[in-house]
Amino acid sequence: MKNILVPIGSNVNALNTLQYAIDFAEAVGAKIYLVHVYSSPKISGNVLKVDQIMERDSKEILRDHLNNVNKKNVEIITSTLKGYSVIDTLKQLNKLLHIDLIIASTKNDGADEHIFLGKITGNIIKDTKVPVLIIPADTSFKPIKKILMTIKSGSIKSVSTLDLLIKIKNTFSSTINLLQVKTPKLDAKDLELNETLEGLISKHIPTTNATVYQGVLEHVREEYPDLLCVIRRKRGFFKKLWENDRVKKIDFDSNIPLLVLKGMS
Repeated sequence: MKNILVPIGSNVNALNTLQYAIDFAEAVGAKIYLVHVYSSPKISGNVLKVDQIMERDSKEILRDHLNNVNKKNVEIITSTLKGYSVIDTLKQLNKLLHIDLIIASTKNDGADEHIFLGKITGNIIKDTKVPVLIIPADTSFKPIKKILMTIKSGSIKSVSTLDLLIKIKNTFSSTINLLQVKTPKLDAKDLELNETLEGLISKHIPTTNATVYQGVLEHVREEYPDLLCVIRRKRGFFKKLWENDRVKKIDFDSNIPLLVLKGMS
């Protein structure tokens, strides 16, 4: 892992997310691309002058953030970018900079106390092909010694899906416990574990629930891991929750960082 992208706004969670990203990057030996994306409002008048003001404000946001965190010895490259779509801009950066991981706040587009996962982060998860590490508000970094990975199907088409998880395990000497949720529509072949995944885990926890995220809620308090891990599939964890881009706290809530790996199906 070499390159971490941290898209950041001006909300109250930004500093906490940035500090977590710096601490994580130091531990894994990566550098950070810190990005603030701005767009000009659709108003009449001098568009060039408005762009200059927006760019100035964007740079000021990044300066303020950097002045209020412990940068340690991590290389941090800052950039302010104009883009009418945050997601499209991030997709371009992912390709250009060969990003290995995106670290984002649970909420970066508003302060609605009823929302766990905001629209921008939700869209990043849905529409980018890069793993995403989601940081809840007020969560401080600590060595990732225990990981609770949750799956429904044990089939993994591309072993590279697990590369980041393997990197984290090796860096922190982590223990990975696998929670496999058997749902009503699960096929028998889904109960078989991928060989590479089976070699990573210390404990296999089978459970039966109506949905995968209900299984998570049932077991997370028993395990209390330093990191939750799921694989983003077309028909997997949070499928229904992410349909509207946001996740409400009434549906799912956690103060544990959530790593979303990108599956192929």
